[in-house]
Amino acid sequence: MPHLRSLIIGSAAGLAVVTGTQAADLPIAKAAPVEYVRVCSTYGQGFFYIPGTETCLRIGGRVRADYLYAEPFTRAQDITGFRARGRLNLDTRTMTAYGLLRSYIRYEIDRNSGAFASPGEISTNPKINQAYVQFGGLTAGRVTSFFSDSELPAPNFGDLRFDDPTNADVDLLAYTFSFGNGFSATLSLEDALERRVNNPLVFPLFGVGAAAPLPFNYGGQRVPDVVANLRYTGTWGSVQLSSALHQIRDVAAGVTTVDGVVVPVLNPLTGLPNPTFADTDYGFAIALNTVVKLPFLGEADTAWISATYTDGAVGYINAGQAGPINEGVISAGPLALPFADAFVDPFTGEFKTNKAYGVAGGLNHNWNRAFATNIFGSWMRFDAPAGARFIVPANAATITAGTAGTATGLLDFNEYRIGTNTIWTPVTGLQIGVEVLYTRVDPRGRVAVPLTTAAGESTGFFKSTGSADSWESRLRIQRDF
Repeated sequence: MPHLRSLIIGSAAGLAVVTGTQAADLPIAKAAPVEYVRVCSTYGQGFFYIPGTETCLRIGGRVRADYLYAEPFTRAQDITGFRARGRLNLDTRTMTAYGLLRSYIRYEIDRNSGAFASPGEISTNPKINQAYVQFGGLTAGRVTSFFSDSELPAPNFGDLRFDDPTNADVDLLAYTFSFGNGFSATLSLEDALERRVNNPLVFPLFGVGAAAPLPFNYGGQRVPDVVANLRYTGTWGSVQLSSALHQIRDVAAGVTTVDGVVVPVLNPLTGLPNPTFADTDYGFAIALNTVVKLPFLGEADTAWISATYTDGAVGYINAGQAGPINEGVISAGPLALPFADAFVDPFTGEFKTNKAYGVAGGLNHNWNRAFATNIFGSWMRFDAPAGARFIVPANAATITAGTAGTATGLLDFNEYRIGTNTIWTPVTGLQIGVEVLYTRVDPRGRVAVPLTTAAGESTGFFKSTGSADSWESRLRIQRDF
């Protein structure tokens, strides 16, 4: 037995030595290093390093629900509107030897119904709000126009007549010069198609189709809008002076095709053929925006004002326009007045530009960290030069009683908007707000307004009216993250 025990122990020891030797000869598998996501605090909260790079990324977004009440003036109109909006933001930033390299994408989709869309319809609107690259002072892509002032604290839900930065996203190529001490200047080439406002001005008036200005359609874009601004930001607030140059050119509105033959269009006022097209013209816009901090009223309280003057470029006062408008009107209740950059004079065949100018502003007061109230408003004046109006002759009264002496065409008018909202922020990123907005359109003199049936269909007759107004209110629930 002692010999057997010794044999077993010796065999086990030998096996252990052999096994250990073989194990030492095998490669050892090492676990891959774990790549942890690192917080990037250089550019603010929410950024993190993309693993394996020195690029910081922030993923954010927004969910918004709007509920609208709009005062109706026909039975066919929807009195309420529902809107759901989803937004996704991707923001990447990398510091380079040439300065900051940034790329930004904002994708948004709306679903609108009722008063937010055409009567009885539902629309879905997916779009790229913003997609741009910034490299040092260079900005390329789709972003807020440099005519607009992105620092204006304008929390209005409805529209005001100024270049609202929440709506004024356009395609552009720009360079910003920073002079230091809060001063900067930007030169920007921007898509002129985004800022076009036209109205073909074809009025089926008393069956004769008479209109003083000649209808025209915009021709192809040849020159982008040239935008420049000069800006100062200080501890008290900021101020920005902006300007824009806008090209106006048309296509052959003076000819038409009948049975395959091109024939001239006769002017109903002069009896002469309309010009084939007008010469190219240019419009311009100027704006002065100011923000002032008011700490003596409350923490983070502000006041702002925006004064704008346009001549042949009315899109720069049109509530932050970001897309061409082919049938531009300014409306309140049943009154919808034509609104356009220019028209073609029926006697000279040349462009005449329209002017639009006004002031918008507001006051923000924070009652505490949870409740804030905003009061805001705007006034805009639209001026069309002589030759833009057509006065209904006295004999037209035999067709539609009471319309003689009223005017149609491009009319001078004032528009007034005033509103207020209160926003509750119970937790960070969540806003619940209620807003009321009053709008009044006041034309110079009496105007002809189409009469409609109870279903909202045209009767072919007109009535004479003066000013008109409307009310709307909104409930908004919004979460930003």
